[in-house]
Amino acid sequence: MPKAATSVASLISGALLVFVSTTWAQITPFDAKAFIGKREIVCGQVASANFAARSKGQPTFFNLDRAYPNQVFTVVIWGNDRRKFGDAPERVYSGKKVCVSGVISSYRGGPEIVVSEPSQIRIKD
Repeated sequence: MPKAATSVASLISGALLVFVSTTWAQITPFDAKAFIGKREIVCGQVASANFAARSKGQPTFFNLDRAYPNQVFTVVIWGNDRRKFGDAPERVYSGKKVCVSGVISSYRGGPEIVVSEPSQIRIKD
């Protein structure tokens, strides 16, 4: 192989290694409980979504893969961040397959991610 081709091949394989090593694995909502305290990407379908306008902090909740009250994983958008997500995020994401990134925490024994930026939620094709 010519020297230039070898250099290009080395560059490509090096770039691929960097990409692979910095890409997070995606986990399911059912597996999330094992990752509390870790920054992860959780992917699932929004089975139920609700804007609790009368609750303290005006949270918006998305429950992935199982609807409330049988949820296995919850995404929370607090009211002070809600405007960043546009009109009615509970309708925009309802029924969609999404991936959510952030630190998984525990609330009343269930795993959740609190999102504050739209970039933390990606709709899957």
